[in-house]
Amino acid sequence: MSMTADKLAGLLESKGMTIFTRVKHSDSAKKVGVELRPTELIIFGNPKVGSPLMACNQSVAIDLPQKALIMEDDQGEVWLVYNSPSYLAARHHIEGCDKVLSKVEGALANFAKGATQ
Repeated sequence: MSMTADKLAGLLESKGMTIFTRVKHSDSAKKVGVELRPTELIIFGNPKVGSPLMACNQSVAIDLPQKALIMEDDQGEVWLVYNSPSYLAARHHIEGCDKVLSKVEGALANFAKGATQ
């Protein structure tokens, strides 16, 4: 699992994204006596990407910077999940910004694909 998280972080940085933090939820849970399968959240972004989205509707800033969750299921399979731009558009009633949303969607899909292959 950590290999996928490290791969994603390296890919993000190579594309000019800033990694704001990596939250290792499973490590934190262990400190309080809770057993949690490997679970890590990477918070990342770039104003060149996020700012145009916020210009579409400023309330989307509550969901930025972007986050990617890497987790291991009970079968040992690793998953990488993130909030899609279409979800953010619906949540924040963003209209007329299809070009920006499409660009972000493509970037996130490429990051996820690169980290999981």
